[in-house]
Amino acid sequence: MKRKSQLEFIALMAFLMSIAPLALDALLPALDVIGLDIGIKDAVDNQLLVVVFFLGLGVGPLLFGPLSDAVGRKPMVYFGFLAFIASSFICIYTKNLEIMLMGRFFQGVGLSAPRTIAVAIVRDRYSGDYMARIMSFIVVVFILVPVVAPTIGKLVMNYYNWQAIFYVQIFFAILVGIWFWRRQPETLKPAHKKPLDHQAFLVGFKEVFSQKQTIGYTLISGFVVGSFLVYLSTSQQIYEVQYGMKEEFPYIFAVTAIAIGAAIYLNGSLVLRFGMKKLVHTALVIFLLVSACYVVLFHNGANPNVIVLVTFFCVQFAAIGFLFGNLRALAMEPLGHIAGMASAITGLISTLMAVPIGILIGHYVVTSSLPLFIGFSVCSMLSVFIILWMQNSNKSQVSSS
Repeated sequence: MKRKSQLEFIALMAFLMSIAPLALDALLPALDVIGLDIGIKDAVDNQLLVVVFFLGLGVGPLLFGPLSDAVGRKPMVYFGFLAFIASSFICIYTKNLEIMLMGRFFQGVGLSAPRTIAVAIVRDRYSGDYMARIMSFIVVVFILVPVVAPTIGKLVMNYYNWQAIFYVQIFFAILVGIWFWRRQPETLKPAHKKPLDHQAFLVGFKEVFSQKQTIGYTLISGFVVGSFLVYLSTSQQIYEVQYGMKEEFPYIFAVTAIAIGAAIYLNGSLVLRFGMKKLVHTALVIFLLVSACYVVLFHNGANPNVIVLVTFFCVQFAAIGFLFGNLRALAMEPLGHIAGMASAITGLISTLMAVPIGILIGHYVVTSSLPLFIGFSVCSMLSVFIILWMQNSNKSQVSSS
């Protein structure tokens, strides 16, 4: 019975976190159709529907994290679901780009609640290595959603319209919300509630910026997340427009998502053997070398065979799979005493970096995928420079002491 209860808990937490990638990735096959319906004149601007959602996901935890510590986990999840559903109806009924972007932003803000608080609930129930073990199981379930989400969006589009994709997301959110309401008790004990205090934000920001390791790995995370955001926002443009593979797009996207998922899963065992820093440094070098290799080979701007392109993407995203969790953990390492606040602040910083990176590079991805790999090269090179800066800084401290 206990094992059954734990399996249900893992599944429930995974589904709480999975609604965000469903809302993000299921819409990818419909971006061009939505753009035409709401009057987007430049197809490149379709990317904004992805970017502003991602911005909402990054900003939301700064609100929901402290609130969940003050009033409890469950009320914030309910509030997040309600915000998501209301924003979804805004997206469904608008014919205006600005209103659609507002709806997508608040969809992201709303879904940041279950996404953030699922981790807090796991932390409330478990600690140490056992928490890491539970989180690894949750991630295995969670990574399946980006694999199937574009296919779901494509199937819905084939039989209905783009508005129906939002209805599917609403239905899924309601189902998970009812499951959460019926089966998950409140995990924040009354004695552990913390009153809202604006001073906590100021102290949190001060401590984050006082730690070189935290700032260094947070900046790298911003470059890495920005690189991945460019791919998310331009993948429809690349596969459907540049390669004319509208029908095949969901399946190609699934292949690259599997590459990330496999790396995240493999990281769980390799990190114990080699350590986070070594894996991060190695993955960054691979990311830089692969992107630079693509730029050299296809510097004339002509797209290669799609199999070649997908192979490059898979290697790139396998490297990213080793970076995502490890970068966050390394950034948080010196700040365990304010983990919740620090997680929200570092997440906000990396998102505020990633969004302009995504918009800037994405606007150049029109007739060729080359700008994407140039962006990868620049972001990974700057990340390697930050690693070298941190290493030199540490050596200076050791020698001076």
